[in-house]
This record gives sequence, structure tokens and C-alpha cells, in this order.
Amino acid sequence: MIPSLLSRCAPLTALLLLAAPVQAQTPVAPAKPAAAKPAAPKPAAASAAKPAPAKPAAPAAAKPAAPAAAKPAAPAASTQPSLLGQFGDWDAYAAAPGGKKLCFALAKPASSTTNPPNRRNDSMTTFIFVSSRPGEKVKDEVSILIGGYAFKPATDASAQIGTASFPMYTQKDGAWIKNAAEEARFVDAMRKGADMTVKGTTDKGTEMIDKFSLKGLDQALARVAQECK
Repeated sequence: MIPSLLSRCAPLTALLLLAAPVQAQTPVAPAKPAAAKPAAPKPAAASAAKPAPAKPAAPAAAKPAAPAAAKPAAPAASTQPSLLGQFGDWDAYAAAPGGKKLCFALAKPASSTTNPPNRRNDSMTTFIFVSSRPGEKVKDEVSILIGGYAFKPATDASAQIGTASFPMYTQKDGAWIKNAAEEARFVDAMRKGADMTVKGTTDKGTEMIDKFSLKGLDQALARVAQECK
């Protein structure tokens, strides 16, 4: 049996969505950072007038409470992703971090280079995810997760498929499409394309260039959609 993609990849040293130690975990698609929410309004001060205290009722004879039936503990949600299938150069996984269903297609680069050359080492990793979280009504969200380095602050990454280019905003070790309205077109181009080149700049100023095969992505996403309806 062919080993899964994750079993062939070294564990990431980047921030993951699971709380357990990184070395014990399979990479999981990073969620897009949420916008800050306004603070909840403070409750109005209570009225100065206080109602008169009610006359206490005569105490009733206390009855012993019936012992509650012991309930079996609910099984813990699976945090370790389970392999749904292998499709060309992509794998499909399902997990339930925090009890919330998550399914994703995952791939690693077919080739990686840097500019200037030879600036990459074995500790540097890159994964691309296309994930769905039905509880949040998120479907086919594309994200990049890197390890061993961080993106340079205030810089964009880019994904090139044929003649189509999609800017991606970065945050530390993650990247997401900059224009959310373009995500469906982005995923459609990935489904129909042969390969995709992702470029980003590290916090040291090195350009990282990762080329991904898109072979099998369409089938992997079909399996993800079947699992995370």
C-alpha cells in the first residue's frame, strides 16, 4: 500500500489548529484569521429603588434527593486527521478538532527553489490545503501553511495557474486568497489546471518558489465534499 502524503512528510514546526504537541499531530488546515469583534455593551446600572423583601415561606420538610443515574462519558472527538483517500498527488482527510467537522485536500510541492538560490533547508516545509468546515459554512477555502520560517510582514504571496494569477495575503506562517470573491474562480482554476506556482517572501527577504502538481485535486475535493456535506 502506498503511504499517505502526510506519512512521507516531516511534521510541521508551525502553528497548527490542534492543541496537542506538533510532533504528535498531522498538519491541519489553518483557519482564516477572523476580523476583530466589537466589545459587548455594558449592562445599564440597576435602578436605585429596591423592592421590599418578600416574606419567607415556612420551610418545607427536606426530602432526600434521588441519586442521579450515572451517564457514560461522551467519546472525545477525533483530533488526529484520518485519511479518506489518495488521489494522484493529493490526499483527502477528515478530522474533528474541538468537535467541529473539518475536511481537506492536501498536497506538498513537487519542487521548491529560492531566489537567491540554495537558501532552503530541510527544516523548511510548505503545504497547501483546500478545506471545508460545514459548521462555519466554509467550503473549499484555499490556504498555505509553512514551517521553519515565516512570511515577511506586510508582503503578499501569489499563486499562478497558467496565465491566471491570484494574490494571497500572508500572516506569519499562513497565506489566504486576498480577494475572497475570487476564491471560487481560484479553486475552479486549480481543478482544471496541471500545476500551480506559489511565490512568497520570507522574513529574511528570500523569495520562496513552490510548484504544486494539481493532478488528482478534482477527485480529492469530490471526496471532501462527500464527507463534509
